Amino acid sequence: MDILYSIGITLATLAVLVAVHEFGHFWVARRCGVKVLRFSIGFGKPLLRWKDSLDTEYAVAAIPLGGYVKMLDEREGDVDPAEQHLAFNRKPVLSRIAVVVAGPLANFLLAIVAYWFLFMAGESGYAPVIGEVDTGSVAEVAGLEAGQEIVAIDGRETPTWQAVSFRLLERIGDTGSIRFSVRYPGSDVIYDSQGQLDRWLAGDEEPDLLDGLGLTLYMPPVVPLLDEVMSDSPAERAGLLPGDRILSTDGVAMELWEDWVDYVRSRPGESMEVLLERDGAQLNVTLIPEETTTDSGEVIGRVGVGVVLPEMPESQRREFHRGPLEALGAGAQRTGEMVSFTVNSMVKMVQGLISPKNLSGPITIAKVATTSAKSGLESYIGFLALLSVSLGVLNLLPIPVLDGGHLLYYSIELVAGKPVPERVQMVGYQIGLLMVVSLMVFALYNDFSRLS
Repeated sequence: MDILYSIGITLATLAVLVAVHEFGHFWVARRCGVKVLRFSIGFGKPLLRWKDSLDTEYAVAAIPLGGYVKMLDEREGDVDPAEQHLAFNRKPVLSRIAVVVAGPLANFLLAIVAYWFLFMAGESGYAPVIGEVDTGSVAEVAGLEAGQEIVAIDGRETPTWQAVSFRLLERIGDTGSIRFSVRYPGSDVIYDSQGQLDRWLAGDEEPDLLDGLGLTLYMPPVVPLLDEVMSDSPAERAGLLPGDRILSTDGVAMELWEDWVDYVRSRPGESMEVLLERDGAQLNVTLIPEETTTDSGEVIGRVGVGVVLPEMPESQRREFHRGPLEALGAGAQRTGEMVSFTVNSMVKMVQGLISPKNLSGPITIAKVATTSAKSGLESYIGFLALLSVSLGVLNLLPIPVLDGGHLLYYSIELVAGKPVPERVQMVGYQIGLLMVVSLMVFALYNDFSRLS
């Protein structure tokens, strides 16, 4: 059932994105006087088909991994002389440019609408208060201190943890200064400082942004108070129960959850004497962690328990509510930021500043789509917006066979006053097809590498 659910969510996500993209082409083509022969979601044999009053066929095809809009075009077959004025190739170059650009723009509009919905629903998060600063780190050199709240990075506001992460994502691979604006608790005075980056986290396959900066964000201390005990685990066999508080192990005090985790991980298969508190009384149990192997091949101990996470102080909670117009403006701004971030990330990947291992294919998309859908409607809509922006930017790349390739040819025609020679276009399409297929194969390779 999980596999079917994942497949269903993935296909629905792709169908929405493709339908919006192709509708952009379709809608503008109609307004430019181009006859649309077919609007298809998917490729291959049509499963459903129907026609409208303008003789456009609509189809849902068997292979739901894309879609297309087929327009009347003399380059693709004979056209009735009575309909030649409706052919795409007969339209002015500006009209053809408008039709080509309309698909990616439709994806950007979808992202704006999605973010508008999220902003209308309200945002919440926690203030990025610094917990610890590592010695000799970028953060320490910048003069950051524990207890300070980061209110801006590079002059752009960071009201929540998520905002800090996004600002840092934009700086991956950079060399130069990074500016911080901070304030102390209970103060409105803003202090500015800066640190230095040198190809920051360049090439890291899984960059840890905060660790790379040398700081942690404040979290209330997590004590070893058990929230769950997994079925048929060493902890259950030893008699541990939810609500138990681990006091010590082999006489070593366990004040924090990480103390307990580190102790257990380092003792696979070893017997441990655990002192715990239950309902105000203390008791001893004997526990033997089972051996488990990590992805890196390290053998560690595991007992099968979860911890009760403490609640964040209410004073650090941040909530944002916007009216319809303000939310629309914020949606457009967020979409613009995501477009800029996606383009910069692609440029950095080409420069070798971001690892190409971060390039994802359909398997990773399926996993993220499923996870976000299970996390709730807002999480899924946020992922849909991000994916829509990525699709729009990708299609605008100046690679023949993509919308950006057509845009490149038509722009040259607009400047030169004549079309790019057919032979040149065909060579370009062949090269472009090879590039796109190679990119897809590499993305699939990354997907399978993550599964292994």
